[in-house]
Amino acid sequence: MSDAQMFQIRTVEAPRLPAPSSTTGVIGWMRQNLFSSIGNTVLTILGALIAWALIEPLIEFALVKAVWTGDDRTACLGADGEHIGACWAYVGDYMQQFIYGRYTTSELWRVNTVYGLFALLLVPLLAPSVPYKGINALLLLVAFPIVAYYLLTGLVIGDTVILPIVETAQWGGLLVTLVIAVTGITASLPLGILFALGRRSNMPIIKLISVIFIEFWRGVPLITVLFMSSVMLPLFLPDGVTFDKLLRVLVGVTLFSSAYMAEVVRGGLQAIPKGQYEGAMALGLRFWPMMYLIILPQALKLVIPGIVNTFIGLFKDTTLVLIVGMFDLLGMIQSSFADPSWATPTQAHTGYLFAAFVFFVFCFGMSRYSIFVEKQLHTGHKR
Repeated sequence: MSDAQMFQIRTVEAPRLPAPSSTTGVIGWMRQNLFSSIGNTVLTILGALIAWALIEPLIEFALVKAVWTGDDRTACLGADGEHIGACWAYVGDYMQQFIYGRYTTSELWRVNTVYGLFALLLVPLLAPSVPYKGINALLLLVAFPIVAYYLLTGLVIGDTVILPIVETAQWGGLLVTLVIAVTGITASLPLGILFALGRRSNMPIIKLISVIFIEFWRGVPLITVLFMSSVMLPLFLPDGVTFDKLLRVLVGVTLFSSAYMAEVVRGGLQAIPKGQYEGAMALGLRFWPMMYLIILPQALKLVIPGIVNTFIGLFKDTTLVLIVGMFDLLGMIQSSFADPSWATPTQAHTGYLFAAFVFFVFCFGMSRYSIFVEKQLHTGHKR
């Protein structure tokens, strides 16, 4: 028998076959992560049963048995007055107050303009591929606050009323929530960075001031800060000197959040190897160029989860302003319960469910974007 008869030599490359369907796609992921062993299979099934037991009543209440249209409470009552699903007709009727509070109805276009400008400037800044980031950041951080302030509060030059004055006492709902959250987030990050650098400073006075500031604000609850800034602070001011209540709340929330932000940033600074500092100094860089160009970019990248976690906590803590008489989204929902025209057994459940949904959308959006940023920046840690 010849060699050609004993061996079959392929002269053409064999076609490439796809991977087995059981190892790729959704099925492959489930086999690898959910059903990889008997124990994982049991836990997966048990977890699915528990999740369904919790989610099924929520779906039935919020969607299946919900009432979507109606003019008053009678639309959300059963035939014999029994409990039915969520009363979304009530939410629709109060939607304007939930978003704008008691802002003057004829001037709502001003709030909508602020919302639109904020989205128009924020989205390109967050998108990695959009150019001119510097100009965009300058417009968002410098020009936008000035324009938003005059749009929301009004503008009077001499005796000429360009925009009617709308007192902050008329603000409420999602407007107040976003104003407090965005201001606190924007202002607390740079303040936190400064106090974190101050706490690690070699200058005793700077370090002492930073430590006292951080420990003081971390040692008191936010409710106490809001109460002091709104109720007690005016007692210590000279006669005739006063500050707007919203301004006092913004200052209190910003200082409170900046103390926690300082500790998050300090953790990132301590994680940077000493060789990075020595290398920067060997290049002849002074303190601020070294921090701006070498240290802070690395430190902030390491603590992105902590920074975003602080932002999310701040966003949710805005609900505490109700204690000082400011009606944010949750406050407006609670105040709507006093309306007898929508008083039903499911009114409170529906209102709180709507508030939970709104807060979840914003907080989940921030968390997902932080994960996206981590993946974009942590290129050196990829395997």
